Amino acid sequence: MSGGENSSDLDTIPLSSDGEHGENQQNNIHNSVKEENTKNEGLSINTQISSLDPDINQDEWEEKQKLISQVLELQNTLDDLSSRVDCVKEENLKLKSENQVLGQYIENLMAASSVFQSTSPKAKKK
Repeated sequence: MSGGENSSDLDTIPLSSDGEHGENQQNNIHNSVKEENTKNEGLSINTQISSLDPDINQDEWEEKQKLISQVLELQNTLDDLSSRVDCVKEENLKLKSENQVLGQYIENLMAASSVFQSTSPKAKKK
């Protein structure tokens, strides 16, 4: 299982705010830039490894290259998850606020309606 697969799976998780095309396009552009940066960082680090240790054999170098790529993918996945969590928190706060407004509205409607008035005066007559 690689981090790239996880990241693409996360992009398919729908949020209530995902209906906007502009936001999805912006996320796609952001992810493309991240992937390009990851490739560039990996090449730079791999060049540094080979120049620092000339005695390293090909297998060790490939293993280090794979590990570095995995670490970079995991870092990007973590960044994506953190961004996603922030978006969900923001959406949650909006929904809580809307629920409070709706709850107050329903409470006011119930108070104004005779159907929901207290029956305690009838209980005292008994």
